[in-house]
Amino acid sequence: MTIIVGPKTRPPEIVKDASMARQKEMVNAHYDRLANAKERGEKVAATFVPGNLNELLMCFDMVNNLPEVNAIQNGLRRQSGAFVMEAEKLGHSEDVCTYVKSDIGMMAKGNIGPNGRRLPDPDVLLLSYTGCFTFMKWFELLRRQYGCETIMFQTPYLADGKITKDMIAYMVKQLKQDVIPKLERISGVKFDIDRLREYLRKSAKAEDDHVWVLQSAKNKPSPIDAYFGGIYYIGPIFGAFRGTDDAIDYYKFLRAEVEQRIAEGKGPVTPDGDMGKERYRLVVEGPPNYTNFRQFWKMFYDEGAVVVASSYTKVGGTYDFGFRHDPDRPLESLAEYCLNVYTNRNLPMRVDMLENYMNEYEADGLLINSIKSCNSFSAGQLLMMREVEKRTGKPAAFIETDLVDPRYFSAANVKNRLESYFQMIEQKRAGLRGAA
Repeated sequence: MTIIVGPKTRPPEIVKDASMARQKEMVNAHYDRLANAKERGEKVAATFVPGNLNELLMCFDMVNNLPEVNAIQNGLRRQSGAFVMEAEKLGHSEDVCTYVKSDIGMMAKGNIGPNGRRLPDPDVLLLSYTGCFTFMKWFELLRRQYGCETIMFQTPYLADGKITKDMIAYMVKQLKQDVIPKLERISGVKFDIDRLREYLRKSAKAEDDHVWVLQSAKNKPSPIDAYFGGIYYIGPIFGAFRGTDDAIDYYKFLRAEVEQRIAEGKGPVTPDGDMGKERYRLVVEGPPNYTNFRQFWKMFYDEGAVVVASSYTKVGGTYDFGFRHDPDRPLESLAEYCLNVYTNRNLPMRVDMLENYMNEYEADGLLINSIKSCNSFSAGQLLMMREVEKRTGKPAAFIETDLVDPRYFSAANVKNRLESYFQMIEQKRAGLRGAA
């Protein structure tokens, strides 16, 4: 995160707990590996976080490059705005997802990654289609740019809210007949299902600790912020580390850190240090804004508001609802993982999830951060908000920002809406006390 300061002003130190610093080191190490991939003779696969088949890619000795993570990292570094505008100069509409425009703009400017080094061209684009139509158009643009092969792994949408045997069989057939043979040909590595089983076994172990950390927010005070702090916590398991010993070690380390905070009765760590008294417990729907990440977060912790559960931290897997990668059913497990990610869930399923979080985590209210350029999340959010409000009897509110386009973050507007929302929660509490 970059802080804009005057020429003679020394930037205040950003406080991170040890797990956040460790996660940053892991991300930086992966970018270095990615930048060195061609020199090391490694093939590169570009894929997306929802439906990320990292365990399968590792079976072919491929390095995983995640375009939307590149956009996020550039957003945190205040570099994405220039990339977005560059893409618009090339003819991309203002209404296009700003992750896409940040990625296209970065390529147009030499494809220099967040670590300041050129990212290699991918050898294959692996699209696990999980409900976001933009991903398909994005990869069409990348295929045109790089001229490499694209593999489409179609995930049936959960229109009826349930996974069927036919869905899984359809996806396993794709893996056997299309995805795996193409990855073998492109990589030159023969598929070994026992190798996949071992990676899945490691994934499941890391997933257990990951879920424990997220569910620690049921404590009062919550030792974590499951939205802002959660961005750090999901990085390894949603990205290029799931299925590795590094992921196991990270989540074991994170769990121990959170256990210590619970024992000491502490709330989350914020960029300004330990959060003060917990006053509001929120559930948040929608992605955060990354270009003003610290400023956005500060609006919450200055008011004693902590996010105890969020839908965005399930975009790469809904592990807290029971799913684990299963080494005894390796291909079926990959299919079930893709089917279960948040972007593949219909609106009634999303409403049920938010209602569950409101009740299970004893939240004071629901906040929706509607992202201007993300139709996958934003479609239907007002209806979702009203339904959750009706079911729980707790107040809900609606704010608007964007992912990585700084032009659509109005600090004054967001702050005013949040302050009004916290007043609404206070009034609701006062009404309940009066009724009692």
